[in-house]
Amino acid sequence: MPVAASAIYFLNLRGDVLINRMYRDDVGGNMVDAFRTHIMQTKDLGTCPVRQIGGCSFLYMRISNVYIVTVVSTNANAACAFKFVVEAVALFKSYFGGAFDEDAIRNNFVLIYELLDEIMDFGYPQNLSPEILKLYITQEGVRSPFSSKPQDSRPPANATLQVTGAVGWRREGLVYKKNEVFLDIVESVNLLMSQKGTTLRCDVTGKILMKCFLSGMPDLKLGLNDKIGLEKEAQVKARPSRSGKTIELDDVTFHQCVNLTRFNTEKTVSFVPPDGEFELMKYRITEGINLPFRVLPSIKELGRTRMEVNVKVKSVFGAKMFALGVVVKVPVPKNTAKANFQVTSGKAKYNAALDCLVWKVRKFPGQTELTMSAEVELISTMVEKKSWTRPPIQMEFQVPMFTASGLRVRFLKVWEKSGYNTVEWVRYITRAGSYEIRC
Repeated sequence: MPVAASAIYFLNLRGDVLINRMYRDDVGGNMVDAFRTHIMQTKDLGTCPVRQIGGCSFLYMRISNVYIVTVVSTNANAACAFKFVVEAVALFKSYFGGAFDEDAIRNNFVLIYELLDEIMDFGYPQNLSPEILKLYITQEGVRSPFSSKPQDSRPPANATLQVTGAVGWRREGLVYKKNEVFLDIVESVNLLMSQKGTTLRCDVTGKILMKCFLSGMPDLKLGLNDKIGLEKEAQVKARPSRSGKTIELDDVTFHQCVNLTRFNTEKTVSFVPPDGEFELMKYRITEGINLPFRVLPSIKELGRTRMEVNVKVKSVFGAKMFALGVVVKVPVPKNTAKANFQVTSGKAKYNAALDCLVWKVRKFPGQTELTMSAEVELISTMVEKKSWTRPPIQMEFQVPMFTASGLRVRFLKVWEKSGYNTVEWVRYITRAGSYEIRC
């Protein structure tokens, strides 16, 4: 169930009540004495943030030199209570100029009481957005001399709609001469491959970033080639889904603007976007991954003073595409003296600080195989040689217009009641996360 807080107290480190607000009459006004006696005076504050005394639960958190204690008499949601406290503190800081401590509370009693009345009603959390609350609680807090300067903000034209409506992340009255939407699918490939080319671990973490410059209150609908969405669309239209690669998305999280009800029923991402840049969703994929590069290393130790290193790197994405900023790091022993290189493209050098050979290729075309060969000279020592544990080869790269997961945007529709035309831009980027090959 929700928080249903009976009371909230703000205490200093001595246990003195700085300010408090009673939301229900099911607890007595002296409940803070029980917290002070059974928890603060026994120095048992650091063991557990939730304690039960009598028939009440105390959920407390320390921020700076202030304890915030929420008292509940029912089986409330503890995570929701702590989330409320964190967001309430962020709200107070926005009014106080970034400071929240005992002095800030003493200097802003009236403002805090007014905010406590707005952010919680009968023990249930309400709107905690600083941008919206500042529309109708216009009183400025007493700022600390060390706090940051207040930022200039443009208030929405209709504060009532922002407060009572469901779109608290976007203000009314936005007007742009050119209505544009930018969408980026950015993926990071995490790979661990054996020396023989066997994949030991592989997954892709991705995010969809958007930048919207749209007038009014537009409604956007995004379609991806994910398996569940395509199957749902085929059911609705009563026809088989079109052939093509489908993606199974795991661990999907959305921005608060996404209509989850419509996503659960229609499996489409529908939303009223915030103005400017934001992260629409995050996901992870573990199957059907297209690796952008294949690496075949060969390292031979020739006696005590020489090593021979050969590394082949093949790009497996389309021939019309290319990778940028490709870096291959091949580890070598700490007693390496120097290395002589032969590369088919790019530049290579020995980096003594990293104990590795660094091969850089500025632009790596698709469907191309490049090689690096190196003769490494080692410093001979009188000490008995220990076996060298070879760290994995590491890669860095960025491949524009390529996704390792195969995720694609099928459509991006923008609807607004005025019917203006929009320009949509879609970009794909794949980067190396932890891309390692054992050698």
